[in-house]
Amino acid sequence: MNLTEKDLQDLLIQGENSSIEFKSADTRPENIAKEMVALSNVWGGTILLGVRDDGAIEGIPEDFRAEEWIANIARNNVIPPILPRVQCLHFKGKTVCVVHIERGKEKPYQANDFKYYVRVGSTNRIATQPELLRLFQASGMFHYDSMPVARTTWNDLNLSKVDHFFKRYEFEFSGQTESEQQTLLINSDIQTDSGELTVAGLLMFGINPARYLPQCGIMFAHFAGEDLTDTLIDRKPIQGTLDDQVDTCLAAIKNNFLTPSTIQGTKRMESPPIYEDKIFRELLTNACVHRNYSISGSMIRVFLFQNRIEFISPGRLPNTINIEKLKVGVSYAINPVILKFMDNLRYIDRLGRGLPMVYRASMQRGMPVEFKEIGEEFHVILPL
Repeated sequence: MNLTEKDLQDLLIQGENSSIEFKSADTRPENIAKEMVALSNVWGGTILLGVRDDGAIEGIPEDFRAEEWIANIARNNVIPPILPRVQCLHFKGKTVCVVHIERGKEKPYQANDFKYYVRVGSTNRIATQPELLRLFQASGMFHYDSMPVARTTWNDLNLSKVDHFFKRYEFEFSGQTESEQQTLLINSDIQTDSGELTVAGLLMFGINPARYLPQCGIMFAHFAGEDLTDTLIDRKPIQGTLDDQVDTCLAAIKNNFLTPSTIQGTKRMESPPIYEDKIFRELLTNACVHRNYSISGSMIRVFLFQNRIEFISPGRLPNTINIEKLKVGVSYAINPVILKFMDNLRYIDRLGRGLPMVYRASMQRGMPVEFKEIGEEFHVILPL
């Protein structure tokens, strides 16, 4: 970190927001620790030490060993410890300490009061249960897809689909006794010991998954122009098991694409599609396999515009993954049980080749795909 006075001035002009916090030099260590925790648990950010809440610069004392003080707080008051970057700048005759906090790779973080804080706007607060659940999922310490779905039973399973699945292993599920079938379902993570279906089991083999998980579908929409406010040509809510969702949405995308053609002699010759079906299939599968199913009230959305198609999946990337890593094939598993089932059904190969394939295909056409994290969502924007 090598900020200039101009950079510091820009930070001051922005004021306190979701990634910038002002702190006086006499702030207590535990308050600095809460700021570090809250920023680390979300997107990271910057603490300006020696600046009052109203943006007025009071500076820090000349004999104040700010870097050592900050390092001790980050090591002793944050669990697990973090490594902030610190730079002291002289500005208008006073010294301001700039503390940069990275987005945490070992979330969730807690202060030494054993509370988990998150940054919301310009303030910090204790994480709610759903927020904490998502933080633990991002760390890989907890997987929502193996959790039981309340009120579900054996009767919510499509047993013919279960039987077809096990036949891939050359195993006759339907030929087993009911007790043997129950044991097999439990050992396969389709059902829990208590008799309820797991999230993964319901999404892959349920008769009507949306009855219990209404957020599990895909909303497809086709717009005439380049904006959500343009004329809606087609809208299709897609439900069912995840493999059916992928296939149905792929068909909707293909049906809504206008295939350019030329006249050659007396024949009309259709031009080849901009992208092969496997590109859209990969992006649909990726959205279904890696979305965060604990986020209620938010479906996967696929929006087809005149100049692009967007795939929007609820949930952030895990702690150790960033956008650049996705392009080169670093894979991740937010939902390892769902991943296992979709792998068996040949929708993925677990080799991390899917998104790099999409990236290369777009680059070959001179229209680079965009991967973005926006709030609690992951966006893939494929130009057309």
